[in-house]
Amino acid sequence: MMPIEPPNLKAQLFHRKPVSMLLEDAAFHEGGLKRALGALELTALGIGAIIGAGIFVLTGVAAARLAGPAVTLSFVVSGFACAMAALCYAEFAAMIPVAGSAYSYSYATMGELVGWIIGWDLILEYAVGAAAVAVGWSGYLRVILTGMGINLPVELTHAPGSAPGAIVNLPALLIVLVISAILVVGISESARLNSIIVAIKLTAVGVVILVGAFFVRPANWSPFDPFGWHGIMKGAAVIFFAYIGFDAVSTAAEEVVEPQRNLPLGIIASLLVCTVLYILVAGVVTGMTPYTTIDINAPLASAFVNQGLSFVSAIISLGAVAGLTSVLLVLLLGQSRIFFAISRDGLLPPAFSRIHPRFRTPYIPTIITGIAVGLTAAFLPIQEIAELTNIGTLFAFVLVCLGVWILRHTDPTRKRPFATPLVPWVPILGVLFCGYLMASLPAVTWMRFFAWLAIGLSIYFSYGRWHSRVSAAANGSTPAAESSAGRAPG
Repeated sequence: MMPIEPPNLKAQLFHRKPVSMLLEDAAFHEGGLKRALGALELTALGIGAIIGAGIFVLTGVAAARLAGPAVTLSFVVSGFACAMAALCYAEFAAMIPVAGSAYSYSYATMGELVGWIIGWDLILEYAVGAAAVAVGWSGYLRVILTGMGINLPVELTHAPGSAPGAIVNLPALLIVLVISAILVVGISESARLNSIIVAIKLTAVGVVILVGAFFVRPANWSPFDPFGWHGIMKGAAVIFFAYIGFDAVSTAAEEVVEPQRNLPLGIIASLLVCTVLYILVAGVVTGMTPYTTIDINAPLASAFVNQGLSFVSAIISLGAVAGLTSVLLVLLLGQSRIFFAISRDGLLPPAFSRIHPRFRTPYIPTIITGIAVGLTAAFLPIQEIAELTNIGTLFAFVLVCLGVWILRHTDPTRKRPFATPLVPWVPILGVLFCGYLMASLPAVTWMRFFAWLAIGLSIYFSYGRWHSRVSAAANGSTPAAESSAGRAPG
């Protein structure tokens, strides 16, 4: 493929991809991505991505150290912050139902450079998040097997440096490869598996709420807010990350039936369901156990063990494994679709947007992602860099909120099947809440984030800038990538 002659550098960096061009990319049906997801499947994808280990761990940390029983209000505050971003995502997803999520939205509103930065950021977010989840999945599996009298060797269940004598985290590698294979085979099969897993973990959460309600002692809720409003807000900052995931719903936009209707429903419904469940779980746990004695490592399981209900603890562990499996599936799904969208624009090589002729999935980025994430989880102790997932997600939220506000001014007449209410107040609140939470992250996280962006910028200026389809359209030329991007081979 011969590179194009780009326009003036400054003009190109801020050149926006027209919404009409985004919609045209998504209009390929024959040989394109298979549309098989409805509102129910999308809601399950959202719940699958949101409810992971966070609900089983962060509830205890926030209650014991930061907010006390008022952790229920912390969940309300965090849910409100996410709702601001979710409403903005819903407007974009309905108006521009294309793969790529925040990358595509930013490209359309703030230009090529910002689009590339957020796309590169999302690649890191999903990759690091998926690797961290795979390591967590391996840990919960070991706990369940140990309870059954099966002890796996340390050498084969831990990454080097994470335990004495460790060689490879084989369970983490295998679960990533299995999920990746399912994603290659098809979106329908992936959604079906996710729905089954979500049903399992919702059952586990339901057991916690229904059984735990019989052991709640209202006296444990007094004092309700021992750390005051400051503690409630600090708790909200910690448990905010238990909500991350609903944005992954929009990455599957080109595989949705009636996306203008179903995407907003899936995004908002999944967030609403999870918020209600989080508040109920927090209320039960703090009602069963005084906040001063909550086990921060396993708050839900310990609360039931202390009541002599060990069988419920086993159900919780099973729910945690199911929760992590579905999170892993959605993260790997999201990352391959980000690669697909960026490649289709010419900013990455065309192989990343090639669609399998039989399965109609972006199989090359799915395979590459699976191998890279699997090896990372198998050989690297990645707990520290998992915070990169948080900063990447929050950065994406900020740009999407800004994008809705910008597009209301630059393209006010465009049809919006779902309109974010109370603009500009909702986007402004989204930016302020997410910006505040970004500022609370450690300095080392920011350093690693900037290092990753520096790598991305070098790739953009050495390759992407010279192969951009948007720049080619501005010059009246057509790069070779356009002829194959988003279509099945031969």
